[in-house]
Amino acid sequence: MNEQERDNRFELLKGDKVLWMVIIMISIFSIFPVYSASSNLEYIVNNGTTTVHLMRHMFFVVLGLVIMRGVETVKYEYIGKLSSIMLSVTILLLIVTMFTGQTIEGASASRWLKIPGTPISFQPSSFAYLMLIIYLCRYLTKKIKRERLPIENIAYIFGPILLVFFLVAKENGSTALMIMMVSIAVLAMGQLSWKYIAGFISASVIGTAMFLLVAVNTNLIGGNRVHTWISRIETFVNSKKTTDIDDENLKAKNYQVMQAKAAIVHGGITGIGPGKSALKQMLPQSASDFIFAIIVEEYGFIGAGFLIALYLIMVIRIVIIASKMPAFFGSLLVLSLGLMIFVQLCVNIAVAVNLIPVTGQPLPLISYGGTSMLVTYIQLGIILNVSSRVQIYDEEGLSKKQSIEEINDIA
Repeated sequence: MNEQERDNRFELLKGDKVLWMVIIMISIFSIFPVYSASSNLEYIVNNGTTTVHLMRHMFFVVLGLVIMRGVETVKYEYIGKLSSIMLSVTILLLIVTMFTGQTIEGASASRWLKIPGTPISFQPSSFAYLMLIIYLCRYLTKKIKRERLPIENIAYIFGPILLVFFLVAKENGSTALMIMMVSIAVLAMGQLSWKYIAGFISASVIGTAMFLLVAVNTNLIGGNRVHTWISRIETFVNSKKTTDIDDENLKAKNYQVMQAKAAIVHGGITGIGPGKSALKQMLPQSASDFIFAIIVEEYGFIGAGFLIALYLIMVIRIVIIASKMPAFFGSLLVLSLGLMIFVQLCVNIAVAVNLIPVTGQPLPLISYGGTSMLVTYIQLGIILNVSSRVQIYDEEGLSKKQSIEEINDIA
């Protein structure tokens, strides 16, 4: 074993170095706004102390980086092969949460599942979302040149998407909508025939409309949050239409967004300084769903712009990795996971600046919480995994490996 081989073997940061640096920078930065905004949990929600929340967040950051590094060492083809099994497990967990879910810090009861014998709870919907996308990438890649029968597409593509969608939609409409949007994008990128995609979209629209009609007009679907979704949409639309600033009813319903906008305006160009947010105590979910508003208030548009620039670098590196990967499965997987992160990022920021209704989506790698953060680290670990393979292909040449067709078949 020569010196270069030994260096590669013990290299700590494998894969795309720029992406690694961006992830580490965002992870370290997240500590400061979370520590500042978590005072809302201590003094307003009466839940723990800022020190406890800081230590918890730092624990998940370190754990996430360790998991990301661990995922990076496993061949991504094996992850693809296990995706169907893991998807089945997460679907079962989603069903279990419908009956045994618990309320965690005001979250919807069936969105959280507690591990028996431990104080640990997690959101199965986040893992189901991830496993569904990986599964779709693998299935679309297998024997890609073969024309599939309609029954195969229904059973192995559309069936899993709809099942996960409706299991999640009952309690978490925004996540379910993101699952549907990203899944359709994956089908398009995976070169599924547009006639099947168009038919699936039409059937999904009809099915969703029927679900909403039943949920609104009957009690057959108990515990759903449809009325909450409708209220949020109506509040958002009315806030755009009305010019009456004294409408107390509208102000009460739109309280979160008004406080978020006030925090953004208060921050201005340079911000008022780390930890000095004046609105973190009045803004609900300031450490999670609305943490971007606190970042703007404390670090200004300059600080927020720098953070957004880091995210853009992350997205650009993901696209570059996908474009360099010769194996279709690896390329599709990287683009799909990157799309998941990008959509979540856009939704969180759009809510904070009142471009779309409140959805409750966290800011990737920043927001306080466990499940969503760990899932994002897993996504990035898989992307780094693929990027390390790209480096091998660049160094050794694809001709020394298997052909592209063989790589796609074993995926």
